[in-house]
Amino acid sequence: MGDVLLALSIPVLVFGGGIYAACDCWWRRRHPAPPSPYTHRAARLAEQDMLLLAEEIVDDAYAAFGPLYDPPAASSAPGPDGPPAALSSRSPRPPRPASTPDRAPSPPAAVRKP
Repeated sequence: MGDVLLALSIPVLVFGGGIYAACDCWWRRRHPAPPSPYTHRAARLAEQDMLLLAEEIVDDAYAAFGPLYDPPAASSAPGPDGPPAALSSRSPRPPRPASTPDRAPSPPAAVRKP
């Protein structure tokens, strides 16, 4: 008799687990959980905090190292050749042409054979 009860207890447990899962699914559909505070709003707030921190870091770095990038004061006696080439003002680059000036689609690439 003990073997029969043991053999029948397995299907009863599986069936009971299925009933429990079905009822749990039904209950969760009828009573959804409130939205988690750790999703979109928390991500937006963390992004804003990160941007503010990055902005503060950049501002501090500019305040500390900004004078290093200021143009040097004009000296009263430049060298015989004028200012060094590294400090001379260059004319700005002309704008580069677009890859396709007429904005037409490019022709398809040739098919490679292996």
